[in-house]
Amino acid sequence: MILRLAIASLFARAVTVGMTILAIALSVALFLGVEKVRAGAKASFADTISGTDLIVGARSGSVQLLLYSVFRIGSATNNVTWESYQDIANRPEVDWIVPISLGDSHRQFRVMGTTTAFFDHYKYRQGRSLQITDGAVISDLFDAVIGADVAKTLNYDVGDPIIVAHGIASFTDHKDQPFRISGVLDKTGTPVDRTIIVSLRAIEAIHVDWKGGGKKPGQSTPAETLRVMPLDPQAVTAALVGVKNPLQTFTLQRAINEYPREPLLAVLPGVALQELWSIVGLAETALLAVSVMVVVTALIGMMATLFASLSERRREMAIFRAMGARPTTIFGLLLIEAIVMATLGALIGVALLYLILMIAQPFVDASFGLWLPITAPSAQEVWVVLAVIIASIIVSLIPAIRAYRISVADGMLVQT
Repeated sequence: MILRLAIASLFARAVTVGMTILAIALSVALFLGVEKVRAGAKASFADTISGTDLIVGARSGSVQLLLYSVFRIGSATNNVTWESYQDIANRPEVDWIVPISLGDSHRQFRVMGTTTAFFDHYKYRQGRSLQITDGAVISDLFDAVIGADVAKTLNYDVGDPIIVAHGIASFTDHKDQPFRISGVLDKTGTPVDRTIIVSLRAIEAIHVDWKGGGKKPGQSTPAETLRVMPLDPQAVTAALVGVKNPLQTFTLQRAINEYPREPLLAVLPGVALQELWSIVGLAETALLAVSVMVVVTALIGMMATLFASLSERRREMAIFRAMGARPTTIFGLLLIEAIVMATLGALIGVALLYLILMIAQPFVDASFGLWLPITAPSAQEVWVVLAVIIASIIVSLIPAIRAYRISVADGMLVQT
């Protein structure tokens, strides 16, 4: 009986009730959307590099090593000698190893020297491999593969020339050895998008005529000569390592950290990423706080709507009382109305969120490399919906108690 009265009352105030339900729906969709983006960003951050067991570099800090080797932020305190790199590569625990050489740049984008093994073993987003959108991987000494952001920002395409600058913020270019873009990588949402990848031998080739950070006056080795030179590197910045057996990871890490020839550091990418996220992930707390405030505002708006309707409904409630309705019936009527509005708003909010996800997912993935999975509502999302309903019950208690106290005589005195 009370439920039918509540539903009939809601239909009688369809416009006001509809606006309240819409406000709750939008706030729930925003809250859950922020949570989806936060979880997706954290997962994408953690999946910046996957399938790599260890990152090896000169001894510094784990976060610093991760920043310059994976995120191309900052510079290494020192390099790893080629002899040490080969010693690590020849250890029985090592399944594969990929060298990384950093130091040069092109128009504020970092240039990374490596081998073709990088395209085989670098994984992101739980094991996804790098894909070439256009062109092919490195085949010539002066070939370069560029990330999606590099191609988009600089409007580069396959076949375009690239002149690498010496150092990160340098006005000196390697004009004598220009590179040619051989391929453009698909969007990954990782630092690879902002990287220009060349061969490790090419890094050595463009520095053949350099000494002590400067070019030797009047010396320029022809490209044909450079192509037949050994070009063995003297050192690398870091290395990505995969082990044959995961149980050997800590054994290899300890051996590298105790390497006698030079001070080296081996870190677990997952551990270093979590440590870095604890530093840069403060924004997620702010986003969560903002979305909570939006939900709270919508609930307060619902309470204000119930309060505002009391003055208009005092005669209605007085008639109910005159017909024998108890004060608890009036109390329950407003309570049920609030529960119905909050439940409808929360369910519509969830449906709206998944509709937006279905539409925006491809665009967000292609534009930002942020993957927002469309899965069944998680336990956390169910708890959010229940929390909104419970909160609606709590905020509706005040107007319900107010209605409970309205007397029959007070209602009859209201003029139409």
